[in-house]
Amino acid sequence: MSGRSAPLHCIGFLIGIFSMALTSHDIDRIANLARLELSTTESERMLTQLNGFFGIVEKMQAVDTSGVQPLAHPVATIQDVVLRLRDDVVSECNNREANMQNAPAADKGMFLVPKVIE
Repeated sequence: MSGRSAPLHCIGFLIGIFSMALTSHDIDRIANLARLELSTTESERMLTQLNGFFGIVEKMQAVDTSGVQPLAHPVATIQDVVLRLRDDVVSECNNREANMQNAPAADKGMFLVPKVIE
C-alpha cells in the first residue's frame, strides 16, 4: 500500500472524488442520500466542516510517506511497546445443550436457519 494506512488511502480516494471544495448543492445531495433533514444553518455548518476536513486530508496526502513503516501502536514512535496478551485458555464450560434448548430448529448441535440467498 505504498507506506500509507488503509483508512488514509480510502480518504485519499474520497479526496480524488472531491478534489474541489464541496458546494451547498453537494451537501444537500449527501444529506438526501443519508436520509438526513438539515436546516440551512446545519447545512452551512456541515459544508464548512467537511471542506475543512478535506483541506486537512489534502495536507496529509502531500506528505511523502514512502519508506515509513506502519506502526502497530502510536506510542511505538517514542518507546518499545510490549503487547500484553492473555493466555489462550478456555474460560467457560460447554453449554451447547442448554443453548440449543431455545432453538426453533437444530440438528447435530447446530442451529438450522432458513435459506436466505439463492
